[in-house]
Amino acid sequence: MAIPDLFKDRAKSENWQITDAGKLDKNITVEADVIIIGTGAGGGVSAEVLSQAGLKVVMIEEGGLYTSDDFNMDELEAYGTLYQEGAARATKDGAISIFQGRAVGGTTVVNWTSSFRTPDPTLNHWQQHHGVKGFSPSEMAPYFEQMEKRLSVAKWAMPPNANNDILKQGCQAHDWSWAVIPRNVSGCWDLGYCGVGCPTNAKQSMLVTTVPEALKNGAQLFYRCSAERLIFSEHKVEAVECLALGSDGKTPTGVKINFKAPHIVLSGGAINNPGLLLRSDAPDPHDRIGKRTMIHPVNASLAKMDETTNPFYGAPQSIYSDHFQWETQGDMGFKLEVPPMQPVMGAQIIGFHGFKLVDTMEDLPQLQSTIALMRDGFHEDSVGGTVELDHGGKPVLDYPVTDYMWNGLRKAHHKMAELQFAAGAKSVMPLHHDANFSTNLKDCKQEIDALPAELHRHRLLTAHLMGGCSMGEDEKESVVNSQGRFHNADNLHIIDGSVFPTSIGANPQLSIYALALKQASALVKTIKG
Repeated sequence: MAIPDLFKDRAKSENWQITDAGKLDKNITVEADVIIIGTGAGGGVSAEVLSQAGLKVVMIEEGGLYTSDDFNMDELEAYGTLYQEGAARATKDGAISIFQGRAVGGTTVVNWTSSFRTPDPTLNHWQQHHGVKGFSPSEMAPYFEQMEKRLSVAKWAMPPNANNDILKQGCQAHDWSWAVIPRNVSGCWDLGYCGVGCPTNAKQSMLVTTVPEALKNGAQLFYRCSAERLIFSEHKVEAVECLALGSDGKTPTGVKINFKAPHIVLSGGAINNPGLLLRSDAPDPHDRIGKRTMIHPVNASLAKMDETTNPFYGAPQSIYSDHFQWETQGDMGFKLEVPPMQPVMGAQIIGFHGFKLVDTMEDLPQLQSTIALMRDGFHEDSVGGTVELDHGGKPVLDYPVTDYMWNGLRKAHHKMAELQFAAGAKSVMPLHHDANFSTNLKDCKQEIDALPAELHRHRLLTAHLMGGCSMGEDEKESVVNSQGRFHNADNLHIIDGSVFPTSIGANPQLSIYALALKQASALVKTIKG
């Protein structure tokens, strides 16, 4: 059955203004009412809101334009084209893998569709400890409701696949709380390959929702267009200088595009936004740009099950547990979920080398992995990382792992092992290069406690990037105010997850959608006077 490519069909029939910057043969200048850098969760929603208000919007995207006809469920091809640095992005020391999208639609094109509201304790913490205004649970509720309706967010109605059901069984065996994950899908085929682009247009990413709506409203889109510098002058941004990228999506063609508008919105994410500001020598009198970058550091536990799990089929994430998220007695809280394990993703999560990886992957149909998302940023010994520039001017994240976090990771390994054995695992192994499978819980816990807490040996990864341009009313402690306006440039706004003062303790896409709806709506009122 042929699936129509809704983006391409509409682009042609409605004459959308889309430019592949890599095909330009001369320098140009583009003017608009609002320039938006980034087309992911923050940029996509902002573009829709601002274009609906009748403003001339230009969207700038560093990545390529890929639509459902391009999503063939080929992992190697997708990771090379749809992810930052070919899915090889990592922290400065290479110890933590970073999975982040790089395409029109941003990470919403490749995420696993889990859609949570910002937890109330997080919103309250921001107000009480970071001087954020207007983000109480009651104030945010209408924005969550509107975006949930817009993007078809609802609890997954199908039974969980075996991979997720094991998480459910383990929680039930211990009487731990668990729940069904809301997903932003419509007519989902339950294929399980959300991480490589949805071939059926079921995932309600920005690629099939807000970006098309903005284009229908007359917005322009420039892709393979890399924002190099913001030109600051007299407390405002005068222009955005961009480089056209060739067909490989990496190499500049030599063509430059200069964008000018009375209002500039940054929505490039928690690594790229600080990077652009640092390259631009943005005013930063209190040295806050790039600080407090949070990532929900993730560790994982691998189980061999008696029965076939086929962890590569079915909705990637449909069950979660927040049992260890908030009542922590001072320890770092964490959220329990599972990852999908298609062959390439599974090998990446496992992280071994040579025959150990081959031997482990031979059992893939019987494997189950549980992950813990560590809630960073809520404790004095968890202040996140710092974005800085490398020698080539590219942003990198320096993220130290403190003793406080190591203790949280160890506790999470204990709980994941308890869960997996309770769900019937034959053997369990914490993902660490020195670990082996244990056939009982006692031995597994002893091994967990004996493993060295060392980077590059402990398998750590993340797909959630937050902070680096924190919001708040105190200019000495934040980069933007609670409406997203840059403290040191009146016409510059940052609207995406990079303004979060902490991590949120949940998959962040819905939090970014709601924040973007709130802040972009406020920007409309500012512009309209």
